[in-house]
Amino acid sequence: MLGKNKFWEKNKVLIVTNALLAAVLIIAGVLYNIESEFLFYEISFLFLLTVVASVISYRKNKKDISDTNTKDKETEDIRDTRWEQMREKEDFFALWAHQIKTPIAALKLLFQDEEPSIGDCKRELFKIENYVSMALNYLRFEDMSGDMVLEKCQLEPLIKQVVKKFSTIFIYQHLTVELEDLDKEILTDEKWFSFALEQVLSNALKYTKTGGIKIFARDNAGIEIVIRDTGVGIKSEDLPRVFEKGYTGYNGRIDKKASGLGLYMCKGVCDKLGHKIRIESEVGRGTDVIISVLREKISASDVKRY
Repeated sequence: MLGKNKFWEKNKVLIVTNALLAAVLIIAGVLYNIESEFLFYEISFLFLLTVVASVISYRKNKKDISDTNTKDKETEDIRDTRWEQMREKEDFFALWAHQIKTPIAALKLLFQDEEPSIGDCKRELFKIENYVSMALNYLRFEDMSGDMVLEKCQLEPLIKQVVKKFSTIFIYQHLTVELEDLDKEILTDEKWFSFALEQVLSNALKYTKTGGIKIFARDNAGIEIVIRDTGVGIKSEDLPRVFEKGYTGYNGRIDKKASGLGLYMCKGVCDKLGHKIRIESEVGRGTDVIISVLREKISASDVKRY
């Protein structure tokens, strides 16, 4: 009905004008005895002209409506996307706040002692710094592609730098660390790859109470960096979902401090870098987190740009 009304509004002047002109021709024909055949051709021509002009106008009007609807849909899609992004950020920071309040509360309790343990305070402070770093990187995560610089990096110094950052935790928990076969070169973004390693290492330390962590590289259709811990392991039913945002699994429910953000962020970073990440684990036998990096070059199709 709306389309018909718009059609009439667009063409009423043309239709009325031609109708009046046809009426004038008929009246003139009657008054001046003009041959009916001539009148028929004149009126038919006017009718045809009206129809053609109306059809052209209708198609233009239909196109305008279609373009308007398309623009409205695009605007609605953009609005929905922005709303979804805003909701995702709200969810992230709700989980993040849940996670960071634990070391803050622990630090507060430590300061209530007359002689607080410096080592314990450093450990909780390190956790807070790590969570703040995670939040800052999450804010940059959406525009990561524009901030990304892929270049050849020496793997060993990169990993040593990340491990050194966690030295306080290794010492406090009396855990060993082994680095083997890391004399390799990979193509990656050093800053973002280090961030992904930090999330994996943080997760490994959280669930490893005895033994230690071993990091090594091996050749397998590229270079695989393996972070192996002797922790509690992951249940087989939890493995398919460990990279989901907010998913903590059985271990997280037992620990009650997990937010399910670290591995989610790690997977997102690896995807954007064109790397692959997977986890192999068995309850009571520890966990292997394996990051696969292409040996020489990454094509445009390998890197996800959002």
